Amino acid sequence: MEFVSGYREEFLDFAALLFSWFRKFVAKRGAVGPNPEGRWRQLEAQIRRLPQDPVLWVLHVLPNSSVGISLGQGAESGAGSGLGAARLLGEELPLHLRDLTPYVSFVSLEDGEEGEEEEEDEEKAEVEGAGLGKVETEGNQGSATTSRETSKGEPGETGQETGAGENGLQESRKEDEAGSDRRKGRRDEAAPLHLSCILLVTDEQGTILGIDLLMNGGTSRGSGTENLAPRAYALLCHSMACPMGAGDPRKPRQLTVGDSQLHGELESLLPRLGVKLAKSPMRTWGPRPGFTLASLRARTCHVCHKHSFEVKLTPCPQCSAVLYCGEACLLADWQRCPDDVSHQFWCPRLATFMERAGELAALPFTYTEEVTSEIFNKEAFLASCGLTRGYWTQISMLIPGLVGPRHPRDNTLPPSFLLNGDPYQFLQGDGPTLMPPVPLDPPRSVFGSWQDYYTWRGLSLDSPVAVLLTYPLTVYYVITHLVPQSFPELNIQNKQSLKIHVVEAGKEFDLVMVFWELLVLLPHVALELQFVGDDLPPESDQEHFTLQRDGPDVSLRSGSAVARLSSGMKEKGGRRDLQIKVSARPYHLLQGPKPDLVIGFNSGFCLKDTWLSSLPRLQSLRVPAFFTESSEYSCVMDSQAMAVATGGDTSPPQLNPFRSPFRLRAADNCMPWYCNAFIFHLIYKPIQGSGVRQAPGPAPPVPTPVVPATPVRRRRAEKKPGRGPRGRR
Repeated sequence: MEFVSGYREEFLDFAALLFSWFRKFVAKRGAVGPNPEGRWRQLEAQIRRLPQDPVLWVLHVLPNSSVGISLGQGAESGAGSGLGAARLLGEELPLHLRDLTPYVSFVSLEDGEEGEEEEEDEEKAEVEGAGLGKVETEGNQGSATTSRETSKGEPGETGQETGAGENGLQESRKEDEAGSDRRKGRRDEAAPLHLSCILLVTDEQGTILGIDLLMNGGTSRGSGTENLAPRAYALLCHSMACPMGAGDPRKPRQLTVGDSQLHGELESLLPRLGVKLAKSPMRTWGPRPGFTLASLRARTCHVCHKHSFEVKLTPCPQCSAVLYCGEACLLADWQRCPDDVSHQFWCPRLATFMERAGELAALPFTYTEEVTSEIFNKEAFLASCGLTRGYWTQISMLIPGLVGPRHPRDNTLPPSFLLNGDPYQFLQGDGPTLMPPVPLDPPRSVFGSWQDYYTWRGLSLDSPVAVLLTYPLTVYYVITHLVPQSFPELNIQNKQSLKIHVVEAGKEFDLVMVFWELLVLLPHVALELQFVGDDLPPESDQEHFTLQRDGPDVSLRSGSAVARLSSGMKEKGGRRDLQIKVSARPYHLLQGPKPDLVIGFNSGFCLKDTWLSSLPRLQSLRVPAFFTESSEYSCVMDSQAMAVATGGDTSPPQLNPFRSPFRLRAADNCMPWYCNAFIFHLIYKPIQGSGVRQAPGPAPPVPTPVVPATPVRRRRAEKKPGRGPRGRR
């Protein structure tokens, strides 16, 4: 699949941008050499001639004592190219943060302090490479500092020893060199890099302009800061000459620094660049209370993956959909083999997809123009609306913590732990209540647009809750509109219970309580949602709990949980429940009764190998299966995958009226991407020699039965003439 916009986690694009810029910065800084006077004067003269940026720039000094970076066996070595950067910048781009686990991961230094102290007691004279930082403990700050001061060799130098254990270490190596090597190997794997401080240059809106990473705690305040000012000055120069975030080279009108000591040290250096330093240092994280790091605006070439701060990117002159850094990359993509993957083959189709941009952006919300823009700043929008907690952290890139890609879960999922009686608390922001009380009467007709739903639900068109409710409203639209159209014989609207499988549902399970809205929209139906996929947390496998509106508790089997929630709706015709089941496995390995409906969100059949087994499993079940995608391009690729896996097809994609209003960021293309933008269903290959119909479409005519060889019994009036002769015989 050529384009992965909407499927690749935004944090990975963010990390790729940081590493790409940081590698270039390290290369430039290293090229200055031991006598940098000439080149520095040339660079300073170049910066003085740059145009001024009217906005304020900020140099953040971010100390870190709790998060370390653990490098796996596949990670690269070296200051500029390490941290598994090749996996982020190479040809095979990972889609999820967990894909980088074998190469690089974030670890908590605080959790490992006790274990480190025990290892230091056993191996207190063990050698550590200078490229790996010692994990400092609160009770051993002095010895850690002494170790750094006595090992100021070259970055790759080994064999240095600490304190009075030097002779003991040498004797230990002579006695058991092999055992020491094994212990050293274990220590190198366990000891993370200590990223002691981050120097970050941004503007006052939060656009990142440059970054420098200080490893091993050598420049943290209180342990020697003599080299921090030159590094900060070099970072500022490179940020002005080559801004990371966006825009042409420029210098700030004014700069403020987030550290009082560094502010004083830079006071004599910045006049060389023609930059004015603020009178006093910045005392908080940002110059304004609403400061947030802006969404990424740096684009990449579709072929060579170079970022926009390195080269000038232009779209294809014919389709305007794909970005290239020049004629060479455009020609290489145009002439790719085989022909069906070349841009020459896809260019007319992509031009057609681009024409749907206006239709996709036709939404009734007051903020539509902002959130459907190609340069939509999602992080700033969420921060301005106070959406910084609950389920909103699942769609934000920068709000969740660094340690672990998922939010913490309990070993089970008791709704009492998640909800405390309020099914909408995870949809709440820092401002007014987003979800009004449920209307007393159920809906009198089915809804076909956000406008109709918002009106009945009492929501203002200013509310961004549609970004989260796109999942239950899409299920509602499939049940009330698409299944009756394509599978009328199922009579799904008159069923009192529905069993629905949500496949590859890792992301949707993180937002599980948004599906409570289905009980509000379909009060007459008892729903069972079974979330299936190997991306689900293994500890939640085989869990089963029930959410009830009112009334007494329902008895469930062992290991289940019950939550009683108050929706405020009149219960007419009895209470209905929402059952949640979890199966942390690929769909083709799922055992159990046949569902009434299968639904998948933003599936991407070509991006995961398990679909090659799951699609044949769906064909064998032959149940209605509906899937959403974030673009028409993805729908075409899914159709090809279905043909390869089963010999079947997919229906023409339909525009989903309950798509998310947020436009998704695309790094290497300009196509419009929206979560749950299009819906299609699977068309199964007909079984040869059977009367099973091919979905969709009317059922085939029943064949006329063959007249049996034996005579049909006659009526009584017709049999009377023949009774006499038979009796005489």
